[in-house]
Amino acid sequence: MAESRNILSENKDGILYLTINREPKLNALDFRTLQEIKNIFNEVNDNKSIRGVILTGAGEKSFAAGADINEISELNELNARKFSESGQEIFDLIETCHKPVIAVINGYALGGGCELAMACHIRIASANAMFGQPEVNLGIIPGYGGTQRLTRIIGKGKSCELLMTGDMIGAEEAKVYRLVNHVLPTKEEAMAKAEEILHKIMSKAPLAIGMIVDCINSVYEDRENGYQIEANSFARCVKSEDYLEGTAAFLEKRKPNFKGE
Repeated sequence: MAESRNILSENKDGILYLTINREPKLNALDFRTLQEIKNIFNEVNDNKSIRGVILTGAGEKSFAAGADINEISELNELNARKFSESGQEIFDLIETCHKPVIAVINGYALGGGCELAMACHIRIASANAMFGQPEVNLGIIPGYGGTQRLTRIIGKGKSCELLMTGDMIGAEEAKVYRLVNHVLPTKEEAMAKAEEILHKIMSKAPLAIGMIVDCINSVYEDRENGYQIEANSFARCVKSEDYLEGTAAFLEKRKPNFKGE
């Protein structure tokens, strides 16, 4: 795993724990932090020792409180476009990752932090979590895919309200709007729930899990035929060793031993 200063990483029993470690800055996503996230996820897919990822923020106050305002204040039209496209590329690495990625959201998930959480496959929040895209207060809009992912997840009406007002919502309201899957009282309990879900997913065939990511993402791609992608992915699964093992284990009434091949 690439060396990181702002992202703490630990691979434990197949789960890669990633912690944004800028607690005094409320884990704001500066250029360096984003580059470190990119470097890590460039390695995740091909690292067979990693079966799933949990992403969280250091401390109790913040998952990630947006981008670094000092850096944003120096943008101009030309580098702002590159800034946005670079962030979109990084978050796309997470969304298309063939390993399950769960965000454990503690405290603030605002701006780029909310966009980062939405790029993850599953979101679990502690009760103190707060979500929002307050960029309009700075005279800008989300640039890391927030207008697209928020609308896909919670629908047009509520996303218009949140994006245009810059308002924040709490964990329970976020759950009502399906922005999070589960809300737990504390960060520790949210982490335990993430581990429970990941261990269940990790007991399944890795190739099939990756194909599910592709198929689900294709739902939101107008240029893609999601049904064809599903059929192609199904066929790829059927020619895998995991398929032979899974069907044999079912018929023999035993637990399958999947290897991701």
